Amino acid sequence: MSLKTTESVKFAYWVPNVSGGLVISNIEQRTGWDIDYNRKLAQIAEANGFDYALSQIRFTAGYGADNQHESVSFSHALLAATTKLKVIAALLPGPWNPALAAKQIATISHLTNGRVAVNVVSGWFRGEFAAIGEHWLDHDERYRRSEEFIRALRGIWTEDNFTFKGDFYRFNDYTMKPKPVDPQPEIFQGGSSRAARDMAARVSDWYFTNGNTLEEIRKQVDDIRAKAAANGRSVKIGVNAFAIARETEDEARAVLDEIIAKANPEAVQGFADQVKNAGKASPEGEGNWAKSSLEDLVQYNDGFRSNLIGTPVQIAERIVALKEAGADLILLGFLHFQEEVEFFGKHVIPLVRELEEEKLATAVAAE
Repeated sequence: MSLKTTESVKFAYWVPNVSGGLVISNIEQRTGWDIDYNRKLAQIAEANGFDYALSQIRFTAGYGADNQHESVSFSHALLAATTKLKVIAALLPGPWNPALAAKQIATISHLTNGRVAVNVVSGWFRGEFAAIGEHWLDHDERYRRSEEFIRALRGIWTEDNFTFKGDFYRFNDYTMKPKPVDPQPEIFQGGSSRAARDMAARVSDWYFTNGNTLEEIRKQVDDIRAKAAANGRSVKIGVNAFAIARETEDEARAVLDEIIAKANPEAVQGFADQVKNAGKASPEGEGNWAKSSLEDLVQYNDGFRSNLIGTPVQIAERIVALKEAGADLILLGFLHFQEEVEFFGKHVIPLVRELEEEKLATAVAAE
């Protein structure tokens, strides 16, 4: 079959639990960061075909994000306001110890019938770490720590008398009860560097990559899946995208042009300087933001590069192309979250499902 998987592609959205929206631009963004706005947004997303929501982790202001709600507690509030939606809480090794994280997430798992997941962030703003007194590690060392963090989480969640002797974390005959409800919380991670991909192949359930061309995404997918198979594992892939769905392509492109034209150049450059500590700091000089232009960086995670900009039909076709390249999930940002999540769910997701059915039927007929 031409599709990498016969499962339907999943949809997630970025939780705007920080102020400033999802683009570093002075364009109007009818997106709130408060809990009332986000509860309603989660309910809209759940009612319109979204599977996941991903909370953000920030400790200090910058690049429009002057206010930030803590990710785990905010995720719990969204879970309490919904019945089906899964919420992925961001965790940052360093500030979080795996014992605390394991206990937090296990409790939330029981309170929400297992709908909580985690996204282990390996650290991307050096200034934040300095501000809160956390030691900043070199690029590959951050991923070594994250791998130990994930191994510790899994061990605490699944074993009694858990013992672990790592370079960053140590546990001695530790038993935590109650453990999370089954199935265990899914573990997501981000990154595009060699260290990130290798870690995903060894320990993560999901791998998030920044927006990119189909060719580059396909390369990452093939690399990760081959390495995961060598480890006797499988890893699912999430791709970041910023969606601008409008009645015509010209209208959608005009919105993109306005976002870029009204970008805050000083803030974008400041963000660019910070993320040099991410992908460009890797030994091979690859990874998230390593090849991003300043226009790409107007959207934090290269979301414009996934090209989900146009009519609902065009966007649906591109999503299916991303699926054929190996994407299992599309992680979406929007300009005006509540109304655009609803529009996307009503007008794009049904078209994606129709195209998936058509392609699957064609593939089955050809066998």
